[in-house]
Amino acid sequence: MLMHLVARDYRNFTTLDIEIPSSGLVVVGENGHGKTNLLEAVAYLALLRSFRGARDADVVRFGAPAFHVRATLSEPCDWHTVSVGFERSTRRKRATLDGVEQPRLTNALGAVPSVEFSPADVALVNGGPGERRHYLDVMLALSSPAYLQALQQYRAALLRRNAMLKSAQQSGARGSAADDRVSVWEPALASAGGLLLAARHAFVQAHEARYVELCARIGEHEPALMRYHGAGGDSSAPTDVTAQSAALTSSFAQQRANEMRRGSTLIGPHRDDLQLHLGGRDLRTFGSAGQQRSAAIALRLLELAVLTTALGHAPLLLLDDPFAELDLGRAARVLELLEGAGAAQVLLAVPRVEDIPAAFTRLERRTMQRGELLR
Repeated sequence: MLMHLVARDYRNFTTLDIEIPSSGLVVVGENGHGKTNLLEAVAYLALLRSFRGARDADVVRFGAPAFHVRATLSEPCDWHTVSVGFERSTRRKRATLDGVEQPRLTNALGAVPSVEFSPADVALVNGGPGERRHYLDVMLALSSPAYLQALQQYRAALLRRNAMLKSAQQSGARGSAADDRVSVWEPALASAGGLLLAARHAFVQAHEARYVELCARIGEHEPALMRYHGAGGDSSAPTDVTAQSAALTSSFAQQRANEMRRGSTLIGPHRDDLQLHLGGRDLRTFGSAGQQRSAAIALRLLELAVLTTALGHAPLLLLDDPFAELDLGRAARVLELLEGAGAAQVLLAVPRVEDIPAAFTRLERRTMQRGELLR
Protein backbone atom coordinates (compact mmCIF):
# COMPACT_ATOMS: atom_id res chain seq x y z
CA MET A 1 0.00 0.00 0.00
CA LEU A 2 2.73 2.49 0.99
CA MET A 3 5.45 2.34 -1.65
CA HIS A 4 7.57 5.42 -1.05
CA LEU A 5 7.87 8.02 1.72
CA VAL A 6 9.63 11.37 1.64
CA ALA A 7 9.82 13.60 4.73
CA ARG A 8 11.69 16.90 4.61
CA ASP A 9 12.45 18.96 7.70
CA TYR A 10 10.08 16.84 9.77
CA ARG A 11 11.30 16.44 13.38
CA ASN A 12 14.97 15.44 13.13
CA PHE A 13 14.86 14.50 9.43
CA THR A 14 16.59 16.85 7.02
CA THR A 15 15.50 14.59 4.17
CA LEU A 16 14.16 11.08 4.62
CA ASP A 17 13.60 9.30 1.30
CA ILE A 18 12.73 5.62 1.52
CA GLU A 19 11.17 2.86 -0.53
CA ILE A 20 8.81 0.72 1.57
CA PRO A 21 8.60 -3.01 0.75
CA SER A 22 5.09 -4.31 0.14
CA SER A 23 5.16 -6.47 3.30
CA GLY A 24 6.60 -3.70 5.46
CA LEU A 25 9.77 -2.69 7.24
CA VAL A 26 11.49 -2.97 10.62
CA VAL A 27 13.35 0.12 11.84
CA VAL A 28 15.88 -0.51 14.59
CA GLY A 29 17.40 2.34 16.56
CA GLU A 30 18.15 3.71 19.98
CA ASN A 31 15.66 6.05 21.58
CA GLY A 32 15.89 9.61 20.36
CA HIS A 33 17.31 8.83 16.91
CA GLY A 34 14.04 9.17 14.98
CA LYS A 35 12.38 5.79 14.52
CA THR A 36 9.13 6.98 16.13
CA ASN A 37 9.36 10.15 14.04
CA LEU A 38 9.18 7.99 10.93
CA LEU A 39 5.97 6.33 12.12
CA GLU A 40 4.58 9.71 13.12
CA ALA A 41 5.29 11.12 9.64
CA VAL A 42 3.36 8.24 8.06
CA ALA A 43 0.46 8.65 10.52
CA TYR A 44 0.41 12.40 9.80
CA LEU A 45 -0.88 11.56 6.32
CA ALA A 46 -3.93 9.93 7.92
CA LEU A 47 -4.59 12.28 10.83
CA LEU A 48 -3.22 15.58 9.43
CA ARG A 49 -1.69 16.10 12.85
CA SER A 50 0.88 14.49 15.14
CA PHE A 51 -0.35 11.34 16.87
CA ARG A 52 1.72 12.49 19.85
CA GLY A 53 -0.36 15.65 20.18
CA ALA A 54 2.45 18.02 19.16
CA ARG A 55 1.66 21.34 17.52
CA ASP A 56 2.49 21.59 13.82
CA ALA A 57 5.08 24.28 14.50
CA ASP A 58 6.85 21.94 16.92
CA VAL A 59 7.35 19.15 14.39
CA VAL A 60 9.15 21.44 11.93
CA ARG A 61 12.88 20.67 12.15
CA PHE A 62 14.72 23.22 14.29
CA GLY A 63 15.77 26.18 12.15
CA ALA A 64 13.72 25.10 9.10
CA PRO A 65 10.86 27.23 7.70
CA ALA A 66 8.48 24.37 6.93
CA PHE A 67 8.01 20.61 6.75
CA HIS A 68 6.69 18.42 3.96
CA VAL A 69 5.63 14.76 3.97
CA ARG A 70 4.80 12.89 0.78
CA ALA A 71 3.71 9.29 0.14
CA THR A 72 3.41 7.28 -3.04
CA LEU A 73 0.73 4.63 -2.76
CA SER A 74 -0.57 1.62 -4.62
CA GLU A 75 -3.89 -0.20 -4.60
CA PRO A 76 -6.11 -0.56 -2.68
CA CYS A 77 -5.60 3.09 -1.73
CA ASP A 78 -7.75 5.66 -3.52
CA TRP A 79 -4.82 7.95 -4.35
CA HIS A 80 -1.44 7.54 -6.00
CA THR A 81 0.26 10.43 -4.20
CA VAL A 82 -0.62 12.20 -0.95
CA SER A 83 1.32 15.09 0.51
CA VAL A 84 0.95 17.50 3.42
CA GLY A 85 3.06 20.56 4.18
CA PHE A 86 3.11 23.18 6.91
CA GLU A 87 4.77 26.61 6.82
CA ARG A 88 5.94 27.98 10.14
CA SER A 89 5.73 31.71 9.32
CA THR A 90 2.19 31.69 7.94
CA ARG A 91 1.01 28.64 9.93
CA ARG A 92 -0.63 27.49 6.74
CA LYS A 93 -1.12 23.78 6.10
CA ARG A 94 -1.68 22.40 2.60
CA ALA A 95 -2.72 18.95 1.47
CA THR A 96 -2.57 17.61 -2.07
CA LEU A 97 -4.08 14.45 -3.53
CA ASP A 98 -2.57 13.27 -6.83
CA GLY A 99 -1.00 16.71 -7.22
CA VAL A 100 -4.21 18.69 -6.68
CA GLU A 101 -4.26 21.03 -3.69
CA GLN A 102 -7.38 20.44 -1.67
CA PRO A 103 -9.66 23.38 -0.82
CA ARG A 104 -10.50 21.67 2.48
CA LEU A 105 -7.90 19.86 4.54
CA THR A 106 -10.46 17.29 5.62
CA ASN A 107 -10.62 16.05 2.02
CA ALA A 108 -7.25 14.43 2.71
CA LEU A 109 -8.15 13.00 6.12
CA GLY A 110 -7.44 9.27 6.15
CA ALA A 111 -5.82 9.31 2.70
CA VAL A 112 -3.07 6.99 3.99
CA PRO A 113 -5.08 4.89 6.44
CA SER A 114 -3.14 3.55 9.41
CA VAL A 115 -3.51 2.37 13.00
CA GLU A 116 -0.69 2.92 15.47
CA PHE A 117 0.15 0.82 18.54
CA SER A 118 2.60 2.01 21.20
CA PRO A 119 3.13 1.84 24.98
CA ALA A 120 1.85 5.45 25.13
CA ASP A 121 -1.62 4.09 24.29
CA VAL A 122 -2.08 3.36 27.98
CA ALA A 123 -3.27 7.00 28.20
CA LEU A 124 -6.47 5.80 26.51
CA VAL A 125 -7.23 3.99 29.76
CA ASN A 126 -5.49 5.87 32.57
CA GLY A 127 -5.98 9.32 31.05
CA GLY A 128 -8.98 11.61 31.38
CA PRO A 129 -12.26 11.33 29.44
CA GLY A 130 -10.85 13.59 26.73
CA GLU A 131 -8.42 10.85 25.69
CA ARG A 132 -11.25 8.38 25.10
CA ARG A 133 -13.48 10.94 23.36
CA HIS A 134 -10.58 11.71 21.03
CA TYR A 135 -10.15 7.99 20.36
CA LEU A 136 -13.83 7.68 19.42
CA ASP A 137 -13.85 10.84 17.32
CA VAL A 138 -10.75 9.95 15.29
CA MET A 139 -11.84 6.37 14.64
CA LEU A 140 -15.43 7.26 13.74
CA ALA A 141 -14.47 10.31 11.65
CA LEU A 142 -11.99 8.24 9.62
CA SER A 143 -14.61 5.54 9.02
CA SER A 144 -17.66 7.77 8.41
CA PRO A 145 -17.81 11.04 6.41
CA ALA A 146 -21.17 11.80 8.06
CA TYR A 147 -19.59 11.58 11.51
CA LEU A 148 -16.73 13.86 10.45
CA GLN A 149 -19.17 16.47 9.13
CA ALA A 150 -21.29 16.30 12.29
CA LEU A 151 -18.19 16.61 14.46
CA GLN A 152 -17.09 19.76 12.63
CA GLN A 153 -20.58 21.26 12.88
CA TYR A 154 -20.86 20.40 16.57
CA ARG A 155 -17.51 21.97 17.43
CA ALA A 156 -18.34 25.13 15.51
CA ALA A 157 -21.74 25.55 17.21
CA LEU A 158 -20.25 24.71 20.61
CA LEU A 159 -17.56 27.36 20.20
CA ARG A 160 -20.17 30.03 19.44
CA ARG A 161 -22.61 28.97 22.17
CA ASN A 162 -19.79 28.95 24.73
CA ALA A 163 -18.77 32.45 23.63
CA MET A 164 -22.33 33.66 24.25
CA LEU A 165 -22.47 31.88 27.62
CA LYS A 166 -19.17 33.43 28.66
CA SER A 167 -20.37 36.87 27.62
CA ALA A 168 -23.58 36.42 29.63
CA GLN A 169 -21.58 35.28 32.68
CA GLN A 170 -19.18 38.21 32.54
CA SER A 171 -21.84 40.85 31.95
CA GLY A 172 -24.38 39.36 34.31
CA ALA A 173 -26.96 39.62 31.51
CA ARG A 174 -30.19 37.70 32.02
CA GLY A 175 -33.60 37.70 30.41
CA SER A 176 -34.96 36.88 26.98
CA ALA A 177 -32.31 38.80 24.98
CA ALA A 178 -29.43 36.93 26.61
CA ASP A 179 -31.40 33.69 26.34
CA ASP A 180 -31.90 34.24 22.62
CA ARG A 181 -28.18 34.87 21.99
CA VAL A 182 -27.37 31.53 23.60
CA SER A 183 -30.27 29.44 22.35
CA VAL A 184 -29.81 30.42 18.69
CA TRP A 185 -26.90 27.94 18.50
CA GLU A 186 -28.76 25.07 20.14
CA PRO A 187 -30.58 23.62 17.09
CA ALA A 188 -27.28 23.13 15.24
CA LEU A 189 -25.63 21.80 18.39
CA ALA A 190 -28.44 19.32 19.04
CA SER A 191 -28.69 18.18 15.43
CA ALA A 192 -24.97 17.43 15.07
CA GLY A 193 -24.67 16.17 18.64
CA GLY A 194 -27.48 13.69 18.11
CA LEU A 195 -25.58 12.02 15.29
CA LEU A 196 -22.38 11.91 17.39
CA LEU A 197 -24.17 10.30 20.32
CA ALA A 198 -25.97 7.75 18.17
CA ALA A 199 -22.76 6.76 16.37
CA ARG A 200 -20.79 6.41 19.61
CA HIS A 201 -23.52 4.29 21.20
CA ALA A 202 -23.71 2.19 18.05
CA PHE A 203 -19.97 1.56 18.22
CA VAL A 204 -20.20 0.38 21.83
CA GLN A 205 -23.21 -1.84 21.12
CA ALA A 206 -21.53 -3.41 18.10
CA HIS A 207 -18.12 -3.97 19.68
CA GLU A 208 -18.57 -4.44 23.42
CA ALA A 209 -18.65 -8.25 23.16
CA ARG A 210 -15.51 -8.22 21.01
CA TYR A 211 -13.78 -5.91 23.51
CA VAL A 212 -14.59 -8.36 26.33
CA GLU A 213 -13.26 -11.23 24.20
CA LEU A 214 -10.05 -9.36 23.33
CA CYS A 215 -9.29 -8.55 26.96
CA ALA A 216 -9.74 -12.23 27.84
CA ARG A 217 -7.56 -13.40 24.94
CA ILE A 218 -4.81 -10.97 25.91
CA GLY A 219 -4.79 -12.55 29.34
CA GLU A 220 -7.27 -10.83 31.66
CA HIS A 221 -9.17 -13.30 33.86
CA GLU A 222 -11.79 -10.95 35.29
CA PRO A 223 -14.82 -9.87 33.23
CA ALA A 224 -14.33 -6.69 31.21
CA LEU A 225 -16.94 -4.04 30.48
CA MET A 226 -17.11 -1.17 28.01
CA ARG A 227 -19.99 1.30 28.12
CA TYR A 228 -20.77 4.82 26.97
CA HIS A 229 -21.55 7.29 29.74
CA GLY A 230 -23.07 10.69 29.12
CA ALA A 231 -25.67 13.21 30.13
CA GLY A 232 -28.15 15.04 27.96
CA GLY A 233 -28.91 12.26 25.49
CA ASP A 234 -31.69 9.67 25.31
CA SER A 235 -30.72 6.45 27.10
CA SER A 236 -33.89 4.67 25.96
CA ALA A 237 -33.02 4.95 22.26
CA PRO A 238 -29.24 5.24 22.25
CA THR A 239 -28.65 4.71 18.51
CA ASP A 240 -31.60 6.80 17.24
CA VAL A 241 -30.28 10.10 15.86
CA THR A 242 -33.65 11.85 16.03
CA ALA A 243 -34.27 10.79 19.62
CA GLN A 244 -30.79 11.86 20.69
CA SER A 245 -31.15 15.26 19.03
CA ALA A 246 -34.53 15.83 20.69
CA ALA A 247 -33.12 14.87 24.08
CA LEU A 248 -30.20 17.28 23.64
CA THR A 249 -32.58 20.08 22.62
CA SER A 250 -34.54 19.56 25.84
CA SER A 251 -31.40 19.28 27.98
CA PHE A 252 -29.86 22.48 26.60
CA ALA A 253 -33.06 24.37 27.38
CA GLN A 254 -33.22 22.96 30.93
CA GLN A 255 -29.57 23.73 31.65
CA ARG A 256 -29.36 27.13 29.96
CA ALA A 257 -29.81 29.28 33.08
CA ASN A 258 -27.23 27.27 35.02
CA GLU A 259 -24.81 27.31 32.08
CA MET A 260 -25.15 31.09 31.74
CA ARG A 261 -24.04 31.39 35.36
CA ARG A 262 -21.16 28.97 34.74
CA GLY A 263 -20.17 30.40 31.36
CA SER A 264 -19.86 27.05 29.58
CA THR A 265 -21.88 24.23 27.98
CA LEU A 266 -21.92 21.52 30.63
CA ILE A 267 -23.67 18.65 28.84
CA GLY A 268 -23.32 17.00 25.45
CA PRO A 269 -20.92 14.72 23.55
CA HIS A 270 -17.95 16.95 24.44
CA ARG A 271 -18.40 16.02 28.13
CA ASP A 272 -19.10 12.28 27.85
CA ASP A 273 -16.85 9.30 28.52
CA LEU A 274 -16.16 5.77 27.33
CA GLN A 275 -16.00 3.84 30.59
CA LEU A 276 -13.80 0.75 30.90
CA HIS A 277 -14.18 -1.66 33.81
CA LEU A 278 -12.52 -4.91 34.80
CA GLY A 279 -13.96 -7.11 37.51
CA GLY A 280 -16.54 -4.42 38.25
CA ARG A 281 -13.89 -1.76 38.97
CA ASP A 282 -12.93 1.32 36.99
CA LEU A 283 -9.72 0.50 35.10
CA ARG A 284 -8.60 4.13 35.13
CA THR A 285 -8.52 4.24 38.93
CA PHE A 286 -8.04 0.65 40.03
CA GLY A 287 -6.41 -1.16 37.10
CA SER A 288 -2.83 -2.36 37.29
CA ALA A 289 -0.34 -1.21 34.64
CA GLY A 290 -0.67 -4.56 32.87
CA GLN A 291 -4.46 -4.47 32.93
CA GLN A 292 -4.51 -0.94 31.56
CA ARG A 293 -2.13 -1.94 28.75
CA SER A 294 -4.36 -4.90 27.88
CA ALA A 295 -7.41 -2.64 27.63
CA ALA A 296 -5.55 -0.09 25.52
CA ILE A 297 -4.41 -2.78 23.08
CA ALA A 298 -7.98 -4.10 22.89
CA LEU A 299 -9.19 -0.60 21.95
CA ARG A 300 -6.58 -0.33 19.19
CA LEU A 301 -7.58 -3.74 17.87
CA LEU A 302 -11.19 -2.56 17.74
CA GLU A 303 -10.05 0.54 15.84
CA LEU A 304 -8.22 -1.71 13.38
CA ALA A 305 -11.38 -3.77 12.87
CA VAL A 306 -13.62 -0.71 12.38
CA LEU A 307 -11.31 0.86 9.78
CA THR A 308 -10.83 -2.46 7.97
CA THR A 309 -14.61 -2.81 7.64
CA ALA A 310 -15.07 0.79 6.49
CA LEU A 311 -12.22 0.65 3.96
CA GLY A 312 -12.76 -2.86 2.68
CA HIS A 313 -9.10 -3.62 3.39
CA ALA A 314 -6.74 -3.49 6.35
CA PRO A 315 -4.99 -0.16 7.02
CA LEU A 316 -1.25 0.15 7.44
CA LEU A 317 -0.11 -1.16 10.83
CA LEU A 318 2.33 1.12 12.70
CA LEU A 319 3.95 -0.63 15.66
CA ASP A 320 6.09 1.56 17.91
CA ASP A 321 7.84 -0.94 20.20
CA PRO A 322 4.37 -2.31 21.01
CA PHE A 323 5.53 -5.18 23.23
CA ALA A 324 7.53 -3.02 25.62
CA GLU A 325 6.25 -3.28 29.20
CA LEU A 326 4.33 -6.47 28.38
CA ASP A 327 5.20 -9.81 29.97
CA LEU A 328 6.10 -12.61 27.56
CA GLY A 329 2.67 -14.25 27.78
CA ARG A 330 0.74 -11.07 27.00
CA ALA A 331 3.19 -10.15 24.23
CA ALA A 332 2.74 -13.52 22.53
CA ARG A 333 -1.04 -13.30 22.70
CA VAL A 334 -1.08 -9.73 21.37
CA LEU A 335 1.16 -10.77 18.50
CA GLU A 336 -1.22 -13.61 17.66
CA LEU A 337 -4.14 -11.16 17.61
CA LEU A 338 -2.24 -8.74 15.38
CA GLU A 339 -1.39 -11.51 12.95
CA GLY A 340 -5.05 -12.56 12.93
CA ALA A 341 -6.13 -9.01 12.10
CA GLY A 342 -4.84 -9.52 8.56
CA ALA A 343 -2.73 -6.38 8.10
CA ALA A 344 -0.81 -6.75 4.85
CA GLN A 345 1.83 -4.10 5.52
CA VAL A 346 3.59 -3.42 8.81
CA LEU A 347 6.05 -0.74 9.93
CA LEU A 348 7.71 -1.83 13.18
CA ALA A 349 10.07 0.32 15.26
CA VAL A 350 12.14 -1.32 18.02
CA PRO A 351 15.27 -0.27 19.95
CA ARG A 352 17.19 -3.54 19.53
CA VAL A 353 17.36 -6.36 16.99
CA GLU A 354 16.48 -8.87 19.69
CA ASP A 355 13.18 -7.03 20.24
CA ILE A 356 11.90 -8.06 16.80
CA PRO A 357 9.22 -10.75 17.25
CA ALA A 358 9.80 -13.94 15.26
CA ALA A 359 6.73 -13.21 13.14
CA PHE A 360 8.37 -10.02 11.81
CA THR A 361 11.91 -11.27 11.24
CA ARG A 362 10.91 -11.84 7.60
CA LEU A 363 10.61 -8.07 7.07
CA GLU A 364 13.39 -5.99 5.57
CA ARG A 365 15.42 -4.27 8.28
CA ARG A 366 16.95 -0.79 8.44
CA THR A 367 18.81 1.06 11.19
CA MET A 368 17.88 4.59 12.27
CA GLN A 369 20.79 6.71 13.45
CA ARG A 370 20.61 10.46 14.10
CA GLY A 371 17.73 10.95 11.73
CA GLU A 372 19.17 8.86 8.89
CA LEU A 373 18.17 5.38 7.76
CA LEU A 374 21.14 3.10 7.21
CA ARG A 375 21.32 -0.33 5.63
